[in-house]
Amino acid sequence: MKRTPRTYEEATHERIVVAAARAIRRSGYNGTGVAGIMKDAGLTHGGFYAHFGSREAMLAEAADRAGAKGLAGLARVVTAAPPMKALEALLQAYLSKAQVEAAETGCPVAALGSETSRQSPDVPHAVTRRIKGLIDLVARQSPDWGSRTRTSTLSSRSPRWSAHCCWRVPLMTPGFPMRCARRR
Repeated sequence: MKRTPRTYEEATHERIVVAAARAIRRSGYNGTGVAGIMKDAGLTHGGFYAHFGSREAMLAEAADRAGAKGLAGLARVVTAAPPMKALEALLQAYLSKAQVEAAETGCPVAALGSETSRQSPDVPHAVTRRIKGLIDLVARQSPDWGSRTRTSTLSSRSPRWSAHCCWRVPLMTPGFPMRCARRR
């Protein structure tokens, strides 16, 4: 069966989302502007609103796309690994130096975790959906996946996994400026 070619509008929309997904991981949500993304996509600023109702709508789709791409990559690692080594392979891939140093293509939760809650509701919703997918992927690699005890234990540890995503870049990057902030 032949796949129908995408329309010009779909291809253009895809270019914008891909450029935005890279930009948010590189510069954060607040450091990402419509003009810069459109330039990165090889388009003019004026065409933006033909594809998105707002900058926030673009950010939500970009966050979702970045999360989906990262999750798909880890799923490929799991699929390629021997069954009893899948979790180890997943963690090695996720924590690899190459992954940590690839800001534009790395884990969007690690890059954007602290900024996400301050975005319009669609952005945290998209990110949360992808985090749940990541947690599910990790949980399914457990030898006792599906047992009531293991599932509830992994669910209770979900915040730890999310926190780990947000802190792995500074902790694993030599020379990364570490600053401690105290609550007042």
